[in-house]
Amino acid sequence: QLQLVESGGGMVQPGGSLRLSCVASGVSLDYYRIGWFRQVPGKEREGVSCISSAHGGPDYVDSVKGRFFISRDNAKNTVFLQMNNLEPEDTADYYCAAAKPSVRHCELDLTSYDYWGQGTQVTVSS
Repeated sequence: QLQLVESGGGMVQPGGSLRLSCVASGVSLDYYRIGWFRQVPGKEREGVSCISSAHGGPDYVDSVKGRFFISRDNAKNTVFLQMNNLEPEDTADYYCAAAKPSVRHCELDLTSYDYWGQGTQVTVSS
């Protein structure tokens, strides 16, 4: 059974950076599409970024393009989300998710994902 654990969240000032990690256990992530999502209490969970298993580039929601960068290290069974130039609007709980193996390009639609981590909190505040 695939399990995902996020880490790297915390509090940072506007303009700062954080790197989130999503470590998988139980199954190799090599063929899974991975997504990062975020949620603010009272609001719907939003797709932030995703990375495909093999083909196609990553995808980002418009609000983070040029600031966030997703990458994967299959040898470490880990996916990262580098977040730069953070803004107060980025404050949320961040979740990683995995979609079952497929050659399809990743999507920012949360209904496409089958496994979820427990989340890590990111607070951007001065």
